[in-house]
Amino acid sequence: MLTTPVRAEFLPFHRPWIDEPSIKAVVEVLESGWLTRGARTEAFERAFADYVGARHAIGLSSCTAGLHLALVTLGIGPGDEVITSPITFPASANVIVHQGARPVFADVDPDTLNIDPAQIEARITPHTRAILPVHFAGHPCRMDAIVALARRHGLGLVEDAAHAIESACPAGKVGTIGDFAAFSFYATKNLTTGEGGMLTTEDDALAAQARLLSLHGISKDAWKRYAKDGPLHWETLAPGYKYNMFDIQAALGLAQLDRLEEWWQVRAAYVRRYREALADVAEIRILGEEPDVRHAYHLFVIVLDTDRLRGSREDVMADLRAEGIGTGIHFRSLTLHPFYRERYHLKSGEVPVAEHVSERLLSLPLYPRMTTRDLDEVVVALRKVITARRR
Repeated sequence: MLTTPVRAEFLPFHRPWIDEPSIKAVVEVLESGWLTRGARTEAFERAFADYVGARHAIGLSSCTAGLHLALVTLGIGPGDEVITSPITFPASANVIVHQGARPVFADVDPDTLNIDPAQIEARITPHTRAILPVHFAGHPCRMDAIVALARRHGLGLVEDAAHAIESACPAGKVGTIGDFAAFSFYATKNLTTGEGGMLTTEDDALAAQARLLSLHGISKDAWKRYAKDGPLHWETLAPGYKYNMFDIQAALGLAQLDRLEEWWQVRAAYVRRYREALADVAEIRILGEEPDVRHAYHLFVIVLDTDRLRGSREDVMADLRAEGIGTGIHFRSLTLHPFYRERYHLKSGEVPVAEHVSERLLSLPLYPRMTTRDLDEVVVALRKVITARRR
């Protein structure tokens, strides 16, 4: 842009908060001589289960691993259908494909971009075996309605809670509602272990099977086998996976968990500041927030009214980058991606709300390492760009 940029130093879309306690916790693991799954992973599992209020929590290598394990444990396989949201990261649907099942995309609510229960019901067939709702951006889905559908039709229910560690709704705390819930600790998440995830469930039998499958399907995990009083032998009980979390990740997760609520308060305040500062910009629609939920505030997503602008969403992003502001896209409807469109012969108009917003969604920076000045400069830059591109 020809004018002086709003920021001289680039503000990235996200920066994780890695403080001294986090670094110390990881160093202690490195110095301990035990790096893989062990006591710290078990401690993180217990602490996370307590935070969420779940009976069981299983530390894993990723949220994707958790979603896959959930489907495997529920017996999803070839010929089955699983209904999920099109506004999500590919992992939500990829795990369905990995089981030989068919992902069926139900359209989203235009206010929250969460999967619409009425659209789920319209897509239930005799082949439907499970529902996989995605708590988009940290706003919980209408789980009371989705639970009722699952029970009425005898379907499994797996929550994609990648964005929703702190979320709750009238049906309960996210992580305690469905048969399973899978959480992400990826680098950009509200709690990060770099990579990693957690699978929660209230069901003892489901937990035991998922835990077994998470580490090759063998009867004892490594640190118990090699402990002084550990068993001398182990057996393969099922053809499992290499999905376990390890102690370096868990140490970082434990340190981050201690500050999760503090960081949530910061993000909540920043969301309020964004809402107030952008409320009068006609070319921007801010997603809704239902009054009876606890939003995790993982993402702050706006919808651009590109009909009122000269140029596309990508043009706005490029302009913001020139102003020193990083942004993101969450997400382009999976029905528009080549693999899903071609594999399942999807046609335009099948999920009209998701398709409409796909070219208009824009995520603004939202994380505790930002300052209020950073946030205000995002607003100044966005208003500047919108004004310049206004028709």
